[in-house]
Amino acid sequence: MYKEIRSNKRSTWFLLTAFIAFFGAVGYGFGFIYQETQTGAIGFMGVFGIVAIVYALISYYSAGKITLAAARAKEIKKSDHPELYRVVENLSIAAGMPTPRIYIIEDSALNAFATGRGPENASVAITRGLLDQLDKVELEGVMAHELSHVKNYDIRLQSVTVALIGLIVLLSDIFLRSLLYGGGRRRGNSKGNAVVLIIGIALAILTPIIAKIMHLAISRQREYLADASGALLTRYPEGLARALEKIKADQQPLRGASKATAHMYIENPLRNEKQGKWLNNLFASHPDTDDRIARLRKMDN
Repeated sequence: MYKEIRSNKRSTWFLLTAFIAFFGAVGYGFGFIYQETQTGAIGFMGVFGIVAIVYALISYYSAGKITLAAARAKEIKKSDHPELYRVVENLSIAAGMPTPRIYIIEDSALNAFATGRGPENASVAITRGLLDQLDKVELEGVMAHELSHVKNYDIRLQSVTVALIGLIVLLSDIFLRSLLYGGGRRRGNSKGNAVVLIIGIALAILTPIIAKIMHLAISRQREYLADASGALLTRYPEGLARALEKIKADQQPLRGASKATAHMYIENPLRNEKQGKWLNNLFASHPDTDDRIARLRKMDN
């Protein structure tokens, strides 16, 4: 378990560093093409960075409430569902964190997610369908997975990366329109203009795709990490493995879920991600479920 956790943390930090470097390069590249000078490019990158920080902070503070509202999650008290509450409470004590707010989504689909900027203001939500289908050890496995997301600050990380991707998409769209309809800043050399136009269009089209691929790669690594951390918390990986088997067998899409929030759930709630092929997995928000189950059972041996 410890080896799996260390490996996933290293992979995440590598991907996150690459993502930040890519984000800076995008700002510099767009600025250089548009401003035509290194000083202008650096200035543009600086402005781009400031806007990104503001945009990320807005997303950071609002993402949790939006996700809970979209899922139509209802907060419960201990008297509403004592067993669920005790499971989350005991796992929170074992994890050394406050008990998060607990929500139930009245939906027959099998899924769960966690949200919140950190352990002090976290929430966990589980669908009625999943709650009805799981036995106690499976419920502990799922809740330990979600609490691990909170303890590992995965929601904070995902909120920031999603905001940065949104900004890259917006910037790319604006930049592409300015190139196509504004003609750029160059006027003297038509051949040079054509080259800059082609490069600019290629950057504007490719950068959102590359950013999305990097974000999805980070998302998949954090799912592996939450699996391993959750297994360490319960000391029983088989519980989560059995729960994932039940979740995989369920093919019902979750009402209230969207592509913008799909990465937050324990499994893709839209049920439209095809797994098993390299290209499909590249654009998947979650790792292959069979692979997750196999890794968990390997920890148990």
